Formats: sequence, structure tokens, C-alpha cells
Amino acid sequence: MGEALHRYHEIWSKKPVLRLLYSDFYPGAIIEIGGGVGNLKERLPEVWATDIQFAPWLDCVADAQCLPFAAGAAANIVMVDVLHHIEFPMVFLRETARVLRPGGRLLMIEPAITWGSSLFYRLLHHEPVRMRANILAEGTPAPDRNPYAANQAIPTLLATREQDRFHRAVPQLRIRRVDWFSLAAYPLSGGFKRWSLISPRLARQMLAIERNIERRWGRVIAFRMMLIVERQATEAA
Repeated sequence: MGEALHRYHEIWSKKPVLRLLYSDFYPGAIIEIGGGVGNLKERLPEVWATDIQFAPWLDCVADAQCLPFAAGAAANIVMVDVLHHIEFPMVFLRETARVLRPGGRLLMIEPAITWGSSLFYRLLHHEPVRMRANILAEGTPAPDRNPYAANQAIPTLLATREQDRFHRAVPQLRIRRVDWFSLAAYPLSGGFKRWSLISPRLARQMLAIERNIERRWGRVIAFRMMLIVERQATEAA
């Protein structure tokens, strides 16, 4: 499993179009979960980068479902492509409620399952899409679970069908914003595959065009979503 992380890091270091697209995702943070190839820390050295796997460019090895931080320690937590890999998202979200200080925020960039992206993710992506999964189930995380096991539907379900149930289960947290974005540029880049159908220059041009249509059409055709979850000062009634 560690070999995969190093392979992704190699692709990251040699693929400028991928670095450009991911640089468009990051809103800033104090703690990063799933630091992976170290791309956020590369931009913000002060971030405390964690991952479930060891890598020399990370600060800490940690499971998102059992964070090694004191209550109220984090002003913000940032994750990119992590939530849909977590075995028990509810266990993680309870940990988030504990670690975030009041007013702190969890910012997540994740796959979005929309009308426009569904066929791509179901047919051309190796990770499954299980829209009928009970994403709020609780349990004991398996220590030997493959960290790349996934269900790409988890973020979309949390932001839509399961949002009310999540708010009732974890009243300290509230989804404050959901942005649906990233249209053709990301899939054409090949993501963490070694190939790309577009150059960094073309990707910049496509991102500029996409910004003009995401607000109206993102919920229907976006490939990505950003969820902002806020820690409440007091529990909701």
C-alpha cells in the first residue's frame, strides 16, 4: 500500500496540470487529513499534514476516525478526496466535532455524483459508486482495511439525501455550504493516471470558462463538490 502512495507522489511531482487543478481546490487550513502526496503542505508549509500511511513529507500518521488531537485544537480541517475512502464516515464526523473549536470548519473537496458525472464515475473510474449505502452507519474501524477502499457516493449522499439525518445525529455540526464545480478539465487531465488529454495552459483556459457556468449548471453536471461543515458554538435545538 505504501508503494501506491509513492507512485502517486511521483505522478504529482511530474504532472504540472494535476498540480494546477488541485491548487484550485484549496481554501487553506490548520490540519489536513489525508495529506497524501503533500500537495497542500507544499503551498502552506504551516499546515499540520496527516495521513493514514507514512510518508517522509507528512507530519503525522493518523486515522481520520481516531484523531490524535485535543478537543477544540483545530480552527479548520481540510480534506481532498478523503471522505469517500473512510470506512465509517459517522465515526470521523464525531471526531471532527470533538477536534474543531466552536466556529471551526471542516472543508472537503470530493467527487460529485451528478447527472453529468455519473456515467464517468461508474464506468471509467475504478472506485465504486454505491448510492444505496448507509453512509451514517457506525462501527469499529478495521485496522487492516485497505486505505484505498472507497464509495464515491458518500459525499453526495451526505450533502443531499442524508443531510437532515446527519444534522440530527451530530447536532454540533452543520453543513453550511455545498458548491458543485469542476466540469470537463479534471476528467480530461486524467487525474492521478499518468496520461493527460490537456496541457496546463488549456486547463487554465477551461477553468476560467467553467467558473462562468458552474453556478447555474454545477448541480447538474459537476464532477466535484466542496462541502463546508461548521462546528456550532452550542448544540442546535
